[in-house]
Amino acid sequence: MAALQVESPAWMDEDLKIFEGEARKFLERECVPHAEKWIKQQHVDRAAWKKAGEAGLLCASTPEQYGGAGGTFAHEAVLIDLLGKLGIDGWGLVLHNAIVAPYIFHCGTEEQKKRWLPRLASGDLVAAIAMTEPGTGSDLQSVKTTARLDGNHYVINGSKTFITNGGTANFIIVVAKTDPKQGSKGTSLVVVETDEVQGFRRGRVLDKVGQKANDTAELFFDDVRVPTSNLLGVGEGQGFIQLMQQLPQERLIIALQGMAVIERALELTTAYVKERKAFGKQLIEFQNTQFKLAECKTEATVAKVFCNHLMDLHLRGKLDPFMASMAKLWLTEVQCRVVDECLQLHGGYGYMNEYPIARMYADSRVQKIYGGTNEIMKLLIARSL
Repeated sequence: MAALQVESPAWMDEDLKIFEGEARKFLERECVPHAEKWIKQQHVDRAAWKKAGEAGLLCASTPEQYGGAGGTFAHEAVLIDLLGKLGIDGWGLVLHNAIVAPYIFHCGTEEQKKRWLPRLASGDLVAAIAMTEPGTGSDLQSVKTTARLDGNHYVINGSKTFITNGGTANFIIVVAKTDPKQGSKGTSLVVVETDEVQGFRRGRVLDKVGQKANDTAELFFDDVRVPTSNLLGVGEGQGFIQLMQQLPQERLIIALQGMAVIERALELTTAYVKERKAFGKQLIEFQNTQFKLAECKTEATVAKVFCNHLMDLHLRGKLDPFMASMAKLWLTEVQCRVVDECLQLHGGYGYMNEYPIARMYADSRVQKIYGGTNEIMKLLIARSL
């Protein structure tokens, strides 16, 4: 039985259910068996990206005319849910599909869409977006990386850190200052295809608390020259606006990721307490166990209904930044609380990495940090009061 008894939302139509079934088969066949290896080697095999492209799982919401599968964000939501519930959410497929590709589709010129989206959909290109710098964190207005115009090229200098897919990506959207004197108005997004440039270096794959399967890395740009046609969009200084336009979807993604982990944690823990015995009784027979899981299930049910509402808003183009910030704040807080309680119910075994709940515990903590810290979310929400 599913962990929650929440009705399937109206947007989850028959086509999406078929897509979910096929995607599940692919992920269980091609990814789940390699999950442990990916964690140990700290990256997903490049072959998995190509296979996902062949299966139509890359750029699922990108129109067919640009090589994508022609779906909607609902298709991406299905993939987010499956990755979380199958325990392979360390794969940066979601960032590739639902964060980077939409920047190209919504902000790029027609030439840029035709040039890049088909290769992102095929897996020939693996995507990353380089926002964060060692000294900036959530303060994107203060990035120091520059893209200086030199004839018909931009010369990029700077460093980035905490970059998802950073160890693998060969297609990177770089947040840079094309006019450092203009602050946020001088920020632009410039694409670097790493196979075609000199001066680009990858630093170490960072040793994180969790999310071990993802090759989060440092990136360095030393006089990297790219053609002016790699400026995303039609003019300089649009980068900050482009970033802000995509943030609601990015924060909804984090909420949906949290929801999938919450459901998985509850399902696995409920099964565990029905099997495990202490003092001659199943753990589920103890009132404390029942009360803790009752509280978790109630919070999770409220969170699920909220997620379904947010999805409905987003699919109708009505998700605003305030609701998206609430989604990110609430879901990640619930995620960390529920996973912590579920680990406690596993006792000492919950602290062992061989049990999925231990991995979920380590992986969940960053959810309150990336995509804008939860403290930033509170500031943004307060502006709606």
